Amino acid sequence: MSNTKVLPLLDPAEGQAAPCCPPVTERPMTSAEAETAARMFKALGDPVRLRLFSAVASHEGGEACVCDISDVGVSQPTVSHHLKKLKEAGLLTSERRGTWVYYRVQPSVLAAMGRLLAGAPTRA
Repeated sequence: MSNTKVLPLLDPAEGQAAPCCPPVTERPMTSAEAETAARMFKALGDPVRLRLFSAVASHEGGEACVCDISDVGVSQPTVSHHLKKLKEAGLLTSERRGTWVYYRVQPSVLAAMGRLLAGAPTRA
């Protein structure tokens, strides 16, 4: 019997927590788990999105104004597009405050992603 606990990952389509995935070494993923994980990793598969995600995750206070993270070498409309894709994948949340939008990493995302890869063997 396993002591593992499945961490929630928000499904943006439903607006509620959905279980993510067990460590890849625990058992084969179900189709639904693979879809959820693939959606997260696909969103992070673009270098600009990965930089934006990292900028939000590492920003002081755990949230970042779009005005503070837009310097990633692409135009503002492209930044907005990439942030939208990260939100659609359930990786970020946002809140409008006046004229600015503030982004946060979805609370369960880093833990779920870390858990998914935690059991992965390292190769030299």
